[in-house]
Amino acid sequence: MSEPAPATKITPYEDGPYLVRGPFTLVDQEGNEIEVRRRVVALCRCGRSQMRPFCDGTHKAIGFQAPSGARELEPPGAGATAAPEA
Repeated sequence: MSEPAPATKITPYEDGPYLVRGPFTLVDQEGNEIEVRRRVVALCRCGRSQMRPFCDGTHKAIGFQAPSGARELEPPGAGATAAPEA
């Protein structure tokens, strides 16, 4: 019996990129595979990298800020107000 493949792990680093560890395939919006040459890949989270989708460290220069953990999301429809009746 073969052992199961290790799970892919994605970690958002505080004020930095997403680090992806484990087997994965990266594709563009047309479905074309983007070659990944490393076992651990840093994906841009600030939107300013010149190597997108990969991180080039620009987040440090621009002072990008984002937490490592997830923020609380409201359930769908929460905060929506009903339209007044005529």
